[in-house]
Parts: sequence; structure tokens; C-alpha cells
Amino acid sequence: MSELERDHDAIEIEQFEDDFDIQKDIEPVVEATVSANNHLNNKLNEVFAGKIVRKDLTKKIKEGANVPVYVLEYLLGMYCATTEEEAIADGVRNVKSILAENFVRPDEAQKIISKLRERGTYTVIDKVAVKLNYRLDIYEAEFSNLGIKNVPISERYPSDFERLLSGGIWCIVQMEYFYDEADKSRIPFIISKLTPIQMPNLDMSEVLGGRAQFTKDEWIDVILRSIGMESSRLTPRVKMLLLARMIPLVENNFNLCELGPRGTGKSHVYKEISPNSILVSGGQTTVANLFYNMSNKTVGLVGMWDCVAFDEVAGITFKDKDGIQIMKDYMASGSFSRGKEEKNASASMVFIGNTNQSVDVLLKTSHLFDPFPEVMAYDSAFFDRMHCYLPGWEIPKYRPDIFTNEYGFITDYLSEFLRELRKTSYADALDQYYKLGNNLNQRDVIAVRKMLSGLIKLIYPNGKFEKKDVEEILRFALESRRRVKEQLKKIGGMEFYDVNFSYIDNDDFTEEFVPVPEQGGGKLIPEGLHKPGQVYTVARGKSGMLGVFKLETEMVTGSGKFERTGFGSDREVKESIDTAYRYLKGNSKSVSGTISTATKDYLMHLQDLNGIGITNQLSLTAFIALCSAALHKPVISSLAVLGNLSISGTIIKVEELANVLQVCLDSGAKKVLLPITSAVDMASVPPELMGKFNLIFYQSPEDAVFKALGVE
Repeated sequence: MSELERDHDAIEIEQFEDDFDIQKDIEPVVEATVSANNHLNNKLNEVFAGKIVRKDLTKKIKEGANVPVYVLEYLLGMYCATTEEEAIADGVRNVKSILAENFVRPDEAQKIISKLRERGTYTVIDKVAVKLNYRLDIYEAEFSNLGIKNVPISERYPSDFERLLSGGIWCIVQMEYFYDEADKSRIPFIISKLTPIQMPNLDMSEVLGGRAQFTKDEWIDVILRSIGMESSRLTPRVKMLLLARMIPLVENNFNLCELGPRGTGKSHVYKEISPNSILVSGGQTTVANLFYNMSNKTVGLVGMWDCVAFDEVAGITFKDKDGIQIMKDYMASGSFSRGKEEKNASASMVFIGNTNQSVDVLLKTSHLFDPFPEVMAYDSAFFDRMHCYLPGWEIPKYRPDIFTNEYGFITDYLSEFLRELRKTSYADALDQYYKLGNNLNQRDVIAVRKMLSGLIKLIYPNGKFEKKDVEEILRFALESRRRVKEQLKKIGGMEFYDVNFSYIDNDDFTEEFVPVPEQGGGKLIPEGLHKPGQVYTVARGKSGMLGVFKLETEMVTGSGKFERTGFGSDREVKESIDTAYRYLKGNSKSVSGTISTATKDYLMHLQDLNGIGITNQLSLTAFIALCSAALHKPVISSLAVLGNLSISGTIIKVEELANVLQVCLDSGAKKVLLPITSAVDMASVPPELMGKFNLIFYQSPEDAVFKALGVE
């Protein structure tokens, strides 16, 4: 390339950069981010020296070793707790060497056992579980990856580390091998020393004092980086959602549910980050395993772990018939009864799973708890015990750039001080500034207070916060509990209609209402005028649930035929529609002289918008739809038609009026057409609900048509 051409290209590139402000816009942002990261890293090294680790080291080694993060970082904390690159490189080599030599891969178990036999001693890193052999009255260990069991172990280990008896924990184990010719039945493996992979001690005053050195945003970044997330890539909303995943680790008896798309890291915190939580994969368990084993009088997982998480809620099954009932009892009170005894435990319960449809579809066709197994899916008492529903669909899918390369707490250190925070509570933090609105019942109040306490412990563990800080967390807590209540309203009807959660300022007595983001928009009954012949109704479907149905009707030149689609083969449904058409043929002149059933064909289609099964309560709505199509006149906007028509033309009133009106409200209706015979049931409708509609009463089918079409 000639010099002239190079100069020309350079001028063009400069011009391009000027036009798009590449240097001006991007470089300062990158520099600011790098500077902020360096500042936070330096501050962490000053305040928490020896308690932090560079997370990219974890990430690199993790990709080649199938061990939990807290095991890796325990080793990295021993060898790489420094900022000097050379020392870090040496430390990483040491950790890799230890993992290569001592970490037991299942496929290399026999090689390790052979080395142990040859050398006489060997140190392994493995998950160890212990059980009591009551026939011989000795404790015996089982090595998960090494594949050996019935290894005698000193009773002081299960006594000092009880979790060895409940599922097992990762340990560094010094083993010996001695084969006794005189006693060939004896196991040749001997455990000479066992060290659980956990922090030996924790100075809580160091954590609380250290927190004072950081701003709120800096501390949130530190916590999120400690669990492996790069906070600079996340919005404040996503940061709050990720922090909420950690509430079960700091709050006793907290029940959390998170359902969302795959690949958003729902189980990451409970499986990888804390040695104090256990993930029950697949969801299948027993009462003995989870709560209490009657035969050997031992408490199950809830007594041994801080948090029990169920992965894939769709697969939750109990082999015992009373399993779900005992779980409900425990979720409500933190206690459960087995035999003659009542036991208490403090483990939080987490339910995580995948949604197979978008949120909009779930909200329109069922409810957000739909992925739960059938035995739970419509159990309102079970879901009422959920303190928080996290919207998993708002958390981005995990990509490589979401994971951090910066410094964060060693996860073992993090999990230990989170565990220590379970001993304190900030449930009363809101009382100084706010009162909760009158729509919250006792369970709602408990849920909101627990969530508030948990997030304050995560963000302000030293208890130093202001009014605006409490308000931010309170709004999030009210939204998370309201999401549960909104689904309960769909499942349980009017029993749960109080969903307008609010809080009142103690200073100026203003009341603020907190919405749920996904409830807005996408209404089944849209605003504005529709095509003639389109009418919406709310009725009970074949499944027994209330839902919205849409009738679409067209009139064309023909010979008096009536065709219908979307009604299936149900005889009662067809009779309901035929009743409407027969009534039109016999009474069309009382509506309008221009309606003809002899020279016109009518085509009608039914849509079950909630997917609850076709309803047979369609006669009156179908009559209005036929008249609307025949007169080329649409029904008034945002209208839901209620009531039914008998073969003789008698108006049938609406059953369960309050529940039906609640579904009308949720579906977007602003006007409701209902029979005058239902006026006697208005006393059962809460005034707040009644005030949401323009209620239009009709006395006869013809009167219903006139009022639906807006004809005076």
C-alpha cells in the first residue's frame, strides 16, 4: 500500500471516529469501569486481607475440576490470598497440583486406592458421609467419589461435624492403608485425620466493621462478585433479584419460589456457593429423609442444613402420603410432628423450576405456579406459605461475560458470615418509618417482614440504614409477596382478593400502593371497539375453573344455515348455542325488523382464552353476538357479558358473582353486563371490587342486546 493510500485510510478512520464519537463515548466509560474496579479491589484487599480471592482463578480451575466452588476457593484462599501476580501464579500451580494429585475423580478411584496401598498413606479430597453401624456400635464413613464404604471413623468427627451424618460434606482426608493378615474381614482403610472444607473461625466484628468502609452500591457489588457475578453488567433490578436468591441463607424458615427460563442460574447459589445448603435434585424425597426418621430417631435435612432447595419443582414427589401435609405444617410454623414428638428446625425451603411458556401465556391461561406437580398446583394452602416469588424471567441467561474476573470474598468466608447473620433479625426495621396497608393479612405481614429482614442483613449487615433504604427494600418485599397473592387469587378465588398491597408513611400519612410489573398490559378483554359479532364472557369451564371466552360471529348471504366451530363434541355446549339461535329466529323482530335468519347464514367461532375447557353457559352471549353481527354494530368497549338463557327464554343469574367479577377485573373488563336477578348477590361483592366497574343490569334478552350495543 502506498503512503498516500495509508494517509487517505487514516483520514477516513479519523472521520468515522469523529462521526460516531467512538473515542469520546466508549473510552471514558471503559476507563471509568476499570478505575472503579481497581478502587474496589484495592479497598477489599485493605479491609479484608486474606479473606478474598480473584474470581477468574476460580472460573479457570472450575472448568477443569468437578468440585463445588467453595472447595476450590478454600484451596485458593490458602495459596492465592494476595495481589502479587507471581505469588498468585505459584498458588494456582499449587492448587492445580493438589487437585490433580488429591481430588478423587470417580473414574480414577481405583488408581488412588492403588497409590494408597503402595505408599501406605495418601491425602484425598472427597465428599464424605458417615453413618452409625449400630450392630457393631461404630461410626463408618463412605467416600462418594472414591467408592469405598464401611471405613471406621473416630466418633469425634461426626460429633464435631454433624453434617457428616446428613448427606455428607467435602473434606480433606489423610488416609492410611493396613492389611491385617490375621483378620482378613477387617477393612484395610484407616482415617488418620479429617478436615472439613470450611472456615475454622469467623470474627463477625471484622465483617460489620469492614462494611462501614463501603458504600451501599460497593457492598452490593462485593456480595455479587463473591457469588461469581459481574455486577457492572447488571441492572439495579437484576442485582436486587440476585440478592433475593440469598435470603434463605441469612433468614431462618424463609420459603422462596423461583420459576423461570432455563440457563438463568437458579440453582447456582444453593449448590455451588454455600456448604450450608443442600440441593435436592429431581425433587423426589421421603418424610424420613427430609424431616424425621422414626426408626433411628434422627432429624432429617431440615435439621442439618440452613437451606433445603428443591430443583425442578415439576418432579417433587413424596413416597409418603402425608409428605406434603407435613411440609405445609413446617413451612407455616418451623415445626413438624412425627409420632408423639414435635420437632423444630430453622432450615429455609427453596423451590426452583423451569417455565415452559412465556409469562404472558401463563398469566392468560393459568397461573405462575403452574409448573408445580398436579398434587400441589391448585393447593392454595401450600402456596400461601410462600414468602416470596422471584420472577426468574427477569434474570438474564448466564453468558461468559456475566461472570466476574474481579476480587470477591472466598465463598466459604461469605457463607460463614451469612450463616452467622441468621442469629439476628431486622423484621421490625420498617416500624420506625412505615405501617403496612390494610390489605395485608397476618401471613402477608410475616412474609414482608422476613424479606425485609433478609435483604437488610445482606446489604446493611451492621444495621446502619436510612428511611429511603428501608423504603426501597419494602417496595421489593411487597411486590414479591403480592406476586404470590395474585396467583392465589386465581387459584382460590375471593378468599385472596385483598391484593392491593400498600405502605403508609408515619410522617405524612401518605399511602403508596405497590404493583406487580407482569400484571400490567396484555389483557384478555382489550380496550376499544371490536368487530361486530365479537363478544366476551366469563364463565366456568369444564375443568371447574373460571375463565374468559370469546365468541366471533359473521353473517353472510345464504339460506338460513348456522355453522359453529371451536365447540368440540360436547352435547350441552352445542345445545347452549342452538338455544341462542332458536331464540333469535323466534324473537328477532323484537330486536330489529332488519334481522333475517332465512336469507342469511351465520358463522360462529368460540375461543377458550384461558384453556380451562369449554363452557356450556353461552346462550345469552351467543344471542348478543348473533344480533351484533346481524345489525353490523359492535358491542360497547371493554364489556364482559354475564348470565345465561334457558330454552324458554328465562334469564339465569350468575353463580359466585364475586369470584366472576374478580376474573372480569383481572381480564381487563371495565363494563359488566349482568342480569337484574343477580342484584340480590351484590352484598357478597367487596365494595372495592364493585367500584372498579360500570355495572349494567338487564331484564330480558332483548334488553341485554340493546344495552350491549349501546342503543338507548
